[in-house]
Amino acid sequence: MRCLDSDESIRLVIMPLTSFLKQLLQPMVEVFFPRSCLHCGDAVEHSDYQFLCSACSRELFLSKPPSCSTCGYPFLGMLAGPRVCPHCAELDPLFEQGKTLFLAKGPARSIIHTLKYQSGFYVLEDVKVMIAKVPHYKDYFDGAILVPVPLHPTKERERGFNQSLVIAKSLNDVTMAKDLQNLLVRKGYTQTQTQLSRTARHQNVKNAFALASDAVVIPDQTYILIDDVITTGSTFNACAAVLREAGATQIKVATLGHG
Repeated sequence: MRCLDSDESIRLVIMPLTSFLKQLLQPMVEVFFPRSCLHCGDAVEHSDYQFLCSACSRELFLSKPPSCSTCGYPFLGMLAGPRVCPHCAELDPLFEQGKTLFLAKGPARSIIHTLKYQSGFYVLEDVKVMIAKVPHYKDYFDGAILVPVPLHPTKERERGFNQSLVIAKSLNDVTMAKDLQNLLVRKGYTQTQTQLSRTARHQNVKNAFALASDAVVIPDQTYILIDDVITTGSTFNACAAVLREAGATQIKVATLGHG
């Protein structure tokens, strides 16, 4: 049996003690030094969320049925007519269905920007709370393999991470998804889609993706492409085209926000 050296013994004593003290003192710290809301800057008190105040949390628009079957955009009031929203009217989707967690405006947009541009992974704790409030979104992932939309290696080095992969990992943790697999790679360095028109977005990502060299696609398996935001669906369509060519027959998409 190996004997512990003095440093290891100290660590074994200090680590549990540190964790205990953190749990004991954290509520007291938050009374005197409450967190600031990431959207408005006010103190976060009496809120369901850790990083949104109660006032901003009431401005969240979580996507609940009825919603667009293609992108998940929520319909207001009773649904009449086709189940496709105006955002998807000109889209010929290569995927079967889409879900989004919230409309990406106000506090929800701040959540995405904090995650994407400030490496604020901590906001995913609040995202998990939102997912728990929208059962149809959580159940959507049951048995599926999650496929994050890839970044070009240059862009990923610049940012330090792929936000779609970070989101997919979080979804994999809190849902009954079957697995997470990086099946796609990004071949070309494309400009950001943010300021482009619908037509320009389509051209920008056309042929931008390819199947990863070690990817194995199972025809009857459900795959759900994951990204932070959906606007026109062009990126998802480009990714879905690659999966379909590889033999996938059941492809869906999901995002945190709808732009």
